[in-house]
Amino acid sequence: MISIKKYAAIDIGSNAMRLLITNIVEQEGKETQFNKSALIRVPIRLGQDAFTVGEISPENIDRMTDAMTAFRLLMKVYKIDKYKACATSAMREAYNGKEVTEIIREKSEIDIEIIDGKVEAAIIASSDLHSFLSTDKTYLYVDVGGGSTEFSLFSNGKLIVSKSFKNGTVRLLNNMVNEVVWEEIEKWIRTNTQDYDNITLIGSGGNINKLFKLSGKQQDKPLSFLYLNSQYQYLNSLTYEQRIAEMGLNTDRADVIIPATRIYLNAMKWSNARQIYVPKIGLSDGIVKAMYYGRI
Repeated sequence: MISIKKYAAIDIGSNAMRLLITNIVEQEGKETQFNKSALIRVPIRLGQDAFTVGEISPENIDRMTDAMTAFRLLMKVYKIDKYKACATSAMREAYNGKEVTEIIREKSEIDIEIIDGKVEAAIIASSDLHSFLSTDKTYLYVDVGGGSTEFSLFSNGKLIVSKSFKNGTVRLLNNMVNEVVWEEIEKWIRTNTQDYDNITLIGSGGNINKLFKLSGKQQDKPLSFLYLNSQYQYLNSLTYEQRIAEMGLNTDRADVIIPATRIYLNAMKWSNARQIYVPKIGLSDGIVKAMYYGRI
C-alpha cells in the first residue's frame, strides 16, 4: 500500500522564479521517494531592480503577480496538498519587498516568505544531499544565485559549517561586488577547508546545470577544473549574441553564466578541489523536503 502526496515549492530568486511540483511517495518499510512532476521557470530578473535602484519596479511587480497567479492555477490543476513560496536575495534587499508580498497575496492568493541567507543555506543543505555524499569524503557545496552564493562544508556525511555571501551573478554583471567580498570568500574557504584533504565541490544553480548539460556527461560523473576553466575561456571569447545563437543559451542565461563559472572556479581553486559534481538539486528541492520533514 502506497500513499502519494503532492507538494509544491516556489523559489523567487534574483534571476528567475521557479515552481517545482513533487510527488512524495510513501511506502511502509521503504524510504520515502521525492519524484519531480513538473518544473516551471519564469525569467524575471528581480535582482536588476533590487541591486541597482533598491526596489522592485511596477513592471516587475505586475509580471510577478501574473506569474504567481499562473503558479496558483497550476497548483490547483495538479491538486497540490501543500506549498511554500520563498523569496531570496533580491526581495530581501528591495526596500519595498514586504509591500510586494502583500500585493501578490491580495491579487494571487500566494503567501511569500522572504528568507535570509542563513535560512536559505539551511534549506539548501536539507535537500537530498546525503545520497550524493560519501561518508568518508569532504565536500564543499556551492549554490550560486543571482544575488548571493551559499557555501556549505560537509565532512563524514555531516554539515560542518555554512555561510552566505552577497556575491551573485546579477550583482557581478552590474559591477556591484568589490574585491573585499572576494577576499572574504577566499579567506572563509581557505580557513574552513585547510584541515581537510581531497575536497570535492558539489555545485547547484541553473548555470552549473547548463554547463554540465553541455558537457554531455552522465549524471554521476564530475566535471574537472580543467574542463570548467576551458569552458570559461570559451564563453568569454564569444559575444552575448554568439552564446545565444551558437550555444543555444537562453537570453537570461547567456550573460550570467560567465560570472557564475568564475565563482565555481574560484571556489575550486581556493579549496584545492579538482572536480565538481552537479546533482539536480537546489533551493526548491530543499523547500519540499523541509516542508515534508517539518523544518519549515
